[in-house]
Amino acid sequence: MTADRWSKVLFVIGSVAILVGTLDPMEGSIVIMAGSAVLLASVVVGKSPRPVVVYWTWTLVLIAVGVGTLFAWSSVGGLGGRTGHSMWWGLTMLPYPIGWFMAVRAIVRSIIDSWRARHAVA
Repeated sequence: MTADRWSKVLFVIGSVAILVGTLDPMEGSIVIMAGSAVLLASVVVGKSPRPVVVYWTWTLVLIAVGVGTLFAWSSVGGLGGRTGHSMWWGLTMLPYPIGWFMAVRAIVRSIIDSWRARHAVA
């Protein structure tokens, strides 16, 4: 299999993982993080331009940091209520939805660009 073909296969696998993980963002967070890692691998294998690799690297970093804080807060009993932790600490998990949004946006844009390329009038 060529590198271009592998890149496309990895992109589909990563995209599906992110979309499936979205069904339950808490338990699916590991699937979403793995999907973003696979998407990063797809752009590296496909020898995408440096800005694309940097974009997916930041997407993975944001998701990983957000998921890490999500699990850290979960391990100490969560936020609000009788935990003694202010709900404002929830902002530390904000990188997770930001990274998720970046990933979904790029996936949708890739699908649209691919569709337009196939249906372009010559």
